[in-house]
Parts: sequence; structure tokens; C-alpha cells
Amino acid sequence: MDTSNLFHTLNQKVRLFSKELNEQLQEYGLYTAQWTILYTLTEKGPMTQTDIWQYLKVEAPTVTRTLVRMEASGWIIRRHGADKRERIVELTDMAKKTFPLVKKSIQTMEQQYIMQLTELEQQQLLFLLEKLGPKRNDFNENE
Repeated sequence: MDTSNLFHTLNQKVRLFSKELNEQLQEYGLYTAQWTILYTLTEKGPMTQTDIWQYLKVEAPTVTRTLVRMEASGWIIRRHGADKRERIVELTDMAKKTFPLVKKSIQTMEQQYIMQLTELEQQQLLFLLEKLGPKRNDFNENE
């Protein structure tokens, strides 16, 4: 099998999805990176900044810049944790109230992407994506 074609196709699909996701999120003043953090905090509850960047596999400075913007926009609050360097991130009341609207909008778009897949194929795709990549212990496996 031509793995270059496989990963090229995967990359193209992800780029197209991200572009359309950003267009969908404009209504809420959000971008894909911010949506990912909102979704993560909604699913997992308050987290340290370190836990966020490790879980999302994104550089710490990138996450910090995104969080600063989200805090300024009223989506999150950051408070000191166990020591002065640790920052705990949590959703604001506004974010908690708005999240279901944003999620519904995103889910409508997601349905357009998967409408040609059966329920079984969707489950298989998720299974395969979770298997993709080198095997190692990471944040996901400790949950």
C-alpha cells in the first residue's frame, strides 16, 4: 500500500475539516484551537495548563497564547494551583451556557462529513484513528 497517499489523503481531509470548522466557529468568535480546549474542558473538567498541552499534544507556549485569548474573550478563567507556577483552567459560566449551542452547530457540520458512513463504519474509523501512531504511554492511556 502507498502509505504516502494514505497520509496525504488524511492530511487533506483534516485541512478541509479545520477550514470549515473555523468558518462555523466564527459566529461565536472562536477558532479550532479554542474549540478543542473548550471541548476538552467540558469533557474532563478543570485542568492544569500542563495537562492541557500534554493531552492535546501541542507546545506549551501555543496553548498559553490560546488560553490568554480565551480568557480575554470570557471563555475561561485561569487561577493559581498548588504552587504559583501552576495554573488551573476552567470554563466560565458564559462558556458553560454557550457551549451547547456551539456544540450543536459543530455537530451539524460533522454530520455532513460522516453521512456516507454507517454507524459501524464510524466506530471502525474511530477505532483505527485511536490505533494510529507509535505505541507509547501518554496522557490518554492513564485515564
